[in-house]
Amino acid sequence: MDTSQFGPAGLRSAAPRIFDLARGEPSLGAMRGRLCGLAEQMELDTFRDYGELREGSIIRVRDCATAFRSMLRQRSDDRAGFSLAQAIRDLARDVPRPDLSTGFFADLYHLLLGLQGLGPGEAPADAALAVSRLEGREAALERSRQLDELWRGIEARLARYGGGLSDELRGRRARRRDRVRDALGGTEQEWRDWKWQLRHVVRDPETLERLLTLSDEERRAVREAVERRVPFGITPHYLCLMCDEPSPEDRAVRAQVIPSLEYARAVGEARASCAADLDFMRERDTSPVDLVTRRYPAIAIFKPYNTCPQICVYCQRNWEIDGVLDPAALAPEPQIAAALAWIREHPAIHEVLVTGGDPLAMADGTVRRILDGIAAIPSVERIRIGTRTPVTLPMRFTEGLCDLLAGYRVPGRRELAVVTHVQHTSELTSEVVEAVDRLRRRGIAVYNQLVYTFFVSRRFEAAALRRTLRRAGIDPYYTFNTKGKAETRAYRVPIARLLQEQKEESRLMPGMARTDEAVYNVPGMGKNYLRARQHRNVLSILPDGARVYEYHPWEKNVSGMGPLESYVSPDVPILDYLERLEAVGEDVSDYRTIWYYY
Repeated sequence: MDTSQFGPAGLRSAAPRIFDLARGEPSLGAMRGRLCGLAEQMELDTFRDYGELREGSIIRVRDCATAFRSMLRQRSDDRAGFSLAQAIRDLARDVPRPDLSTGFFADLYHLLLGLQGLGPGEAPADAALAVSRLEGREAALERSRQLDELWRGIEARLARYGGGLSDELRGRRARRRDRVRDALGGTEQEWRDWKWQLRHVVRDPETLERLLTLSDEERRAVREAVERRVPFGITPHYLCLMCDEPSPEDRAVRAQVIPSLEYARAVGEARASCAADLDFMRERDTSPVDLVTRRYPAIAIFKPYNTCPQICVYCQRNWEIDGVLDPAALAPEPQIAAALAWIREHPAIHEVLVTGGDPLAMADGTVRRILDGIAAIPSVERIRIGTRTPVTLPMRFTEGLCDLLAGYRVPGRRELAVVTHVQHTSELTSEVVEAVDRLRRRGIAVYNQLVYTFFVSRRFEAAALRRTLRRAGIDPYYTFNTKGKAETRAYRVPIARLLQEQKEESRLMPGMARTDEAVYNVPGMGKNYLRARQHRNVLSILPDGARVYEYHPWEKNVSGMGPLESYVSPDVPILDYLERLEAVGEDVSDYRTIWYYY
């Protein structure tokens, strides 16, 4: 990727009017006002001369003008802890700014081009669909031809992600399954027994190395994680989804559970330090009683069991987990009873999400006891079970468990739903499809929450997943921006990439294959809907190239609420993200419109 234009000279060349104005103003305050006025004038000029620009360019000017004006405010400087306005003034006056990185110059360069309706790239649909001068049936036929051409390009991109249901991958994984099963000393019948799977969860580096070829870094990371008492475990079923031959799909699967060295060290040190706080989502501030979290009026999160058969590296709650399948993971009965009593005392709560940990790692009898307690609360009209077992342990969904869950459905009175977490098409196996089908046949809806990490963020990768999910009977529900936790930095993706995915890739899919909502989960507040610009502001571009966003609480428009503090967080520098993509073989020119999503 050519970055030679990203520097002071490139900026001045891209937007001479802006730097001439910045150089001539006597004070920073005066410069702010004049630059805001210039941005507004550039936007007005664009809409006046709209006949000379494509619609995409007009929208680009509008969005860049809005972002630029927001970044120039004094309040933005105060909230972000950095002044973009001062940086522009210094650059205009040739004041050295060694703190500013190539990533900073790259983002500002594209912003200033966008203000003028310039900048690289078009969305796939914009490039394929031309404005027609025909009418009636001729116009319809011309558009249909364009749509066929557009879809051929989409289909070619989707084909990159064949997934776990492809014949080629099924055969390879069958051979892997035989190898793993034999090494663990199991029979075919035992392999299909979820309790056998739990007894043989891989928790130590020695066993893992017997069953899977590891890189030197993976080997060191797993060893350090175990030595530092960072929870680690992989089910035998999930281990068979990994390959010894490197590929982007294999990397996506491994990344769910094999930690990086950075992660193992950061979490290990934090867990060893009494002063460290790993509660990123500030659940302690929204937990009115042990085991319960409540952020919204009508829903409560209930966490009776704080472990899983398999630990996802980027999980928001893995700080609570002491060990994989820890015998003490189930909360004491008096604590469970007190939590259920508290929910009963608050009839505003109509939905209970049972999560943890993974509640379906519990035995059927324990699951029944927990659900009986929830179902006895008159106000509860929906029980939602958050579980990754359809992916990590699909044999858990026996006829007995599915019958048990279905028993809590009372049509017209109470719903029971399962929310799972499929990250990649490679995770969707025939076993997963069969488990989901058992639930669906009993009237139990299954939804998916995708965490949008670097490892599943290539062009049309998430779109391919949603398409396959629907065919498997799973409804796309949420796409979560990866939590901004320091230890999961390697997983994070710029907000701009998630917005680009939603507006350029997801929107080209049939409506029922793109029913999820893109959100940023704000610590202590809850979901911030990224499709709605009114829920956030972009405040600045930091010296390292990271944009700083301000997220507004969902309660801001609720009548009677007092002043509420917004949440400010730096994002991932876009240039850093693109360079990582390039390093794994992606053509980053295919992502070039990313700069214009704020």
